[in-house]
Amino acid sequence: MRQAVLGVLAGLAMAGIGIFWWQGRAAVETGAPPPLAPASPSPDPEELPVTDPGDMQGPKPPEVSPLTREEQRFFRYDRNRDRVITRNEMLSTRSDGFRALDKDGNNLLTFEEWAVTTVDRFEGADADGDGKLTPREFATTAPKPAKTKPACKC
Repeated sequence: MRQAVLGVLAGLAMAGIGIFWWQGRAAVETGAPPPLAPASPSPDPEELPVTDPGDMQGPKPPEVSPLTREEQRFFRYDRNRDRVITRNEMLSTRSDGFRALDKDGNNLLTFEEWAVTTVDRFEGADADGDGKLTPREFATTAPKPAKTKPACKC
């Protein structure tokens, strides 16, 4: 039944496109004036333009907004700037991590997909390959600290 409905809709769409194409064919207008001749000859592509800025000034550089640190953090989540953070906006920062775990790309995280990532992480930390993590090997699985900008070296 669904295929029949889709077939009818596709046929109607094709018929509509055909009608618009048939009526919209370009035709030469009778009695149209000839195209205008170019006002000046085209410039030599090898010649560089010469300009003198004179007293002209460019736009002023943008100023730093006076937002507090907390306001900046708030606006990283508030994507549409309506001063309200929705659930989707809050979760959007986590989507890259989810996509890394979702191996088949179907937007469903199965136990197997999670297990593969966990096993890969374990095998990467197990330096000697004995199937056991020593405290030193386990320490390599800790999340990396956020990089801070070094102080100015003036």
